[in-house]
Amino acid sequence: MTSLLLLTYSAPTIELDKGDVLITQGESDGNLYVLDAGTLSVERDGVRIATIDQFDSLIGEMSLLLGKPHSATVRAEGKARVRVVHDAMLVLERHPLITLRLATLLCQRLDSTSALLAGLSHDGTAKEVEQGLLSRLRSSLLGHRTA
Repeated sequence: MTSLLLLTYSAPTIELDKGDVLITQGESDGNLYVLDAGTLSVERDGVRIATIDQFDSLIGEMSLLLGKPHSATVRAEGKARVRVVHDAMLVLERHPLITLRLATLLCQRLDSTSALLAGLSHDGTAKEVEQGLLSRLRSSLLGHRTA
């Protein structure tokens, strides 16, 4: 499948230095970002939850697609370069290849998360509290409300 870097070749780039914030939790900007080079850390409520170091990685899609503020802060761990897709919803509406790539990436993430949850659920050593948490996570992924 065509890379996001290729699909966004004309998008402007921004250079980040160590510690520079790309996205701030709780804010919205309507943009998507594609990692061109470097490493980014993802923090939610002050807790580091992920590292983004694969070029062509998409950043900011959850906020855009859900119409919510960003759920995490993303900052550069060192020198980094990202492509900025301004007015991203409009771009997605006009460029079906970018939208298809986005949908594929989201499906891959969901598949990986589901496989992880299934593996953890089959692990007989999980305590009752952990099994309850896994059940809540599965329900959340499937769109079911839990008490």
